[in-house]
Amino acid sequence: MVNLESFHAKRAAIIYNPVARKVSRTRHLLQRTIEALARQGIEANLVGTTAPGTAGAQARRLIDAGSDLIIAAGGDGTIHEVAEGMLHSSVPLAILPGGTANVLASEMRLPAQFETAAERISKLKPCRIAMGRLRLNESRPRPFLCMAGAGLDAAIICRLNLDLKAVMGKLAYYAAGFSHIWRPLTEFEVIVDDRRFEASFALISRVRNYGGDLEIARGASLLRNDFEVVLFRGTQSIRYLPYLAAVALGQVARLKGVTVLRGRSVVCRQPKSGEDVYVQADGELAGRLSMTAEIVPDALTLLVPPEFLAREQALISVPACA
Repeated sequence: MVNLESFHAKRAAIIYNPVARKVSRTRHLLQRTIEALARQGIEANLVGTTAPGTAGAQARRLIDAGSDLIIAAGGDGTIHEVAEGMLHSSVPLAILPGGTANVLASEMRLPAQFETAAERISKLKPCRIAMGRLRLNESRPRPFLCMAGAGLDAAIICRLNLDLKAVMGKLAYYAAGFSHIWRPLTEFEVIVDDRRFEASFALISRVRNYGGDLEIARGASLLRNDFEVVLFRGTQSIRYLPYLAAVALGQVARLKGVTVLRGRSVVCRQPKSGEDVYVQADGELAGRLSMTAEIVPDALTLLVPPEFLAREQALISVPACA
């Protein structure tokens, strides 16, 4: 059991995806992070994932083998996998951002460079946080760290050109989004803690940051034990242009057609028409409705900057983390 009151890592494992383009191009920087950690008294090893979906199992094995800190180096997909394998472990997770959007890193305002982020590891504070748990139809439940979405944003991810993403980064998401402007959308039933709504896009979020550039769920916090749920109505994609402008201005909650509320359980049902409505979790396509999302309290120990912790505690008036 890791003592969070006096935590200082001694043995760390850095899990990374060796075939991710951005990470593979900067592998020399990953090597330099080992030196940066050594200067802080942390012995670290690089551990490449062996196949898609293996990072969680690798994290569990590394913890069993004696690692007292797991570091996920990469984008939101890699971080999601690693965190899934660490669910309910007291061993902390730290982040070295290296992906396209890096929602979690942006939320905590971590440095974008591997080496700079690694140099701050020993200054970060362990904090127990909740996670979301997503179940699609009758499938096995899966946790998520930052957000899940049903409807428009998942449809955009479904149509995302991965080759274009590798070249253009986040611009590829905007390209996929604008390709939807004239497409009809399907509304579906959303139940938030027994309250019923209709939406063509339901965002179920633990973070304010969305995609690294925008804030949609402006009242969400990793330190809360609930979701902020933002529901958008409309069957025509072009209606989302004023929604997007309002998000950019921080005024989305004032728009007609938008509902913002908090909840611990969210159900999104397949529309009666039988049309497919896609679901994403932490920026990765997860499947199709129907969907249930629930809060899992006390799920993960995350290393966070002390200034982030102070800012969140001041905003939402919660007790200090361990």
